[in-house]
Amino acid sequence: MTVHATTRRIAFAAVTILIAAAIGAYALMSSPQGPRSTGEALVGGPFTMVNQKGETVTDKSYAGKPMLLFFGYTYCPDVCPTELQVMAEALNQLGDRGADIQPVLVSVDPARDTPQVLADYVANFGPQFTGLTGTPEQVQAMASSYRVYYAKVDNKDDPAAYLMDHSSIIYLMGADGKFLKHFTYSTDAKALAEGIAAALGR
Repeated sequence: MTVHATTRRIAFAAVTILIAAAIGAYALMSSPQGPRSTGEALVGGPFTMVNQKGETVTDKSYAGKPMLLFFGYTYCPDVCPTELQVMAEALNQLGDRGADIQPVLVSVDPARDTPQVLADYVANFGPQFTGLTGTPEQVQAMASSYRVYYAKVDNKDDPAAYLMDHSSIIYLMGADGKFLKHFTYSTDAKALAEGIAAALGR
């Protein structure tokens, strides 16, 4: 691994830790024991996107189903496929207890991640997976509501081969669309499955 790549991975990990800490703080601030009285974490919310079938979907399209969301992109060289595989294995370990959970890849690279590109990509992780993309504005709005960081990293030698820096957090949303729990990059499939089961009471 080059010095540049190592530096980027360290920076990436640092950003993810900071964002995870911020999400935890938001959840704590909005807990029944915190200063807010609503008991609702300030993570997630309404969205309008396009799925891998080219259909316009909203948060209400998934009402009644817990969602497991990860924000990434299909050109990602390592982090995204690793995390999606962890999600797939965790759902496999849950078996029937996870049959109704909707795993989702939300693209932070709408310029390249068309519905067809997403369809081909998420199929690698199982038929349960769906992919979401949209206009840059739609992606930004959804990312903001989940406290997700992302930024384009230009490639001077090959502009089309740019990368995207982004936080690496898996979000578990309840069947009512409310935030339940988040998992950081270090979470393995076993811990993810156990965390999901505990949060959903299964």
